[in-house]
Amino acid sequence: RNRGYDGALAAGTNRNAPLAHAGGVGQRWLGGPPPDADTVFRIASMTKSFTASALLALRDAGLLRLDDPVTDFVPELRGQPEVTADSPAISLRHLLTMTAGFPTDDPWGDRQQGTPLPEFAAILARGVRSAWAPGTRFEYSNLGYALLGRVISAAAQADYPDFVRARLLGPLGMTRTGFEAAEFDPAGLARGYARSPGGWTELIPDPLGAFAPMGGVFSCVRDLARWVDGFAAAFPPGGQRSGDPHPLDPATRREMQQPAVTLPRAQPRFPGDPAAGSQNGYGFGLFTEETSTWGRLVYHSGGYPGFGSHMRWHPETGLGVIVLANGTYAGASVLAARLMDEVLRAAQTEDGELAAAEGATGGRAWLVGCGPAPAPGGPWPETVAAQQVVTQLLSRWDDEVAEQLFADNVALDEPLPRRRAKIDRMWERLGAPRPGTQDPAVQDPGGQDPAAARPPEFDSPAHCRWWIRGEHGETQVEILLTPESPPRVQSLTLTVPPAGDSPLWRKTRALIELLNSSLSGGPRPWPAELPVSELVD
Repeated sequence: RNRGYDGALAAGTNRNAPLAHAGGVGQRWLGGPPPDADTVFRIASMTKSFTASALLALRDAGLLRLDDPVTDFVPELRGQPEVTADSPAISLRHLLTMTAGFPTDDPWGDRQQGTPLPEFAAILARGVRSAWAPGTRFEYSNLGYALLGRVISAAAQADYPDFVRARLLGPLGMTRTGFEAAEFDPAGLARGYARSPGGWTELIPDPLGAFAPMGGVFSCVRDLARWVDGFAAAFPPGGQRSGDPHPLDPATRREMQQPAVTLPRAQPRFPGDPAAGSQNGYGFGLFTEETSTWGRLVYHSGGYPGFGSHMRWHPETGLGVIVLANGTYAGASVLAARLMDEVLRAAQTEDGELAAAEGATGGRAWLVGCGPAPAPGGPWPETVAAQQVVTQLLSRWDDEVAEQLFADNVALDEPLPRRRAKIDRMWERLGAPRPGTQDPAVQDPGGQDPAAARPPEFDSPAHCRWWIRGEHGETQVEILLTPESPPRVQSLTLTVPPAGDSPLWRKTRALIELLNSSLSGGPRPWPAELPVSELVD
């Protein structure tokens, strides 16, 4: 609960049917009723599973091949230079598995949702920047799935939304799933909200546009339970439910849920974290997670201005979880992962084995509403230039420079006056900028400044993380550029130090002192400023 609004979450389970139980908490809109199984939310990037399914339906019909070059369907991309002389052409498979080489484009891609098709064609004709050689690296790309929408339209000779409705939604009876808010009765629609220091602000939905294939679907718990159930029913091969009526063959649905590319192994968030024993991959429009506890899990999240969502299921048992919420980038995946864990624990028999759903039908759903080295050649020149311009902006703001540097989504995601207030607060706590702060290339002549000796880090050619200095310490700055040509800054993240003598400042200082004493070998009692559970040694 926050300022009279506690968002909307909806939940449901299914046993021997796509949905057997549902419920919801919170508000569909400020002062409105709680959501139910038929309340429609924007599901954002969960849309990618629909786009992948549509493309594979065309593949199964013999209208395209996954190894076809994208230029066969999107002529605007012809003649663009390759990343390296020996780079292969970008194929449909590369786009499906997010290995086309495009840099990550969150949050820029979210703000392109309503881009008209002619404007998208013009963006492509100006050129698309690549960070990696195709087929060499996974990097999450909304642009890639927007391109798949163009491919689907070209191959099917139909508008992308019309083909998805006719080929997938209609046969599955997903009557409360669509592509525009105006398709639904407002009383059954969850409105999207963004939280700011002044409270909650309702966001107007973007219209249907060229980026709909990456995040444009609206749906509800009841329909999504049917969607998840269809994927779970494809297991095991030849099983009791693999012959259930479905617009995609069971083998195709299983193919989507196989890891086609491996993601870098995640670091444990805390000692004993189950994720430390997991290995994640990406199939076709779906993530996979190989866990030491439960085996394979399949999932996809959705994050968007006004909404957050997550669907997750366990193919072996058919048990699934869906979470939909109507707050900007709501952490639906965290809640869904906890729910999935609890559901699977409840399904364990006394000997620790997992029991499938009754009758082996599968499918229960619950709903409640350090970086790697950059590519050869290092970061883009535009990334290095943007780092220097951002550093100068932080010391001396210039509206005209900011307008040229930032992509349109930057001010939409966080208004520039609020960003400037954050910058002022940062310098208030760091003290006046130290020499060299305005020029990242300046090194500390005496070699005494650890921030000056710490080089910038690049997770990809389109990304930079570096440290700036004030009289009282240093802090971290991070930027990410768009895949446009020329690229612009789509994300600026500042780490604002805690206020002096605040509770967070005291706890941080106590922890640093404790760590330093441990490193120096001197025993020190646990500081009183850091209370811990009695269960912790």
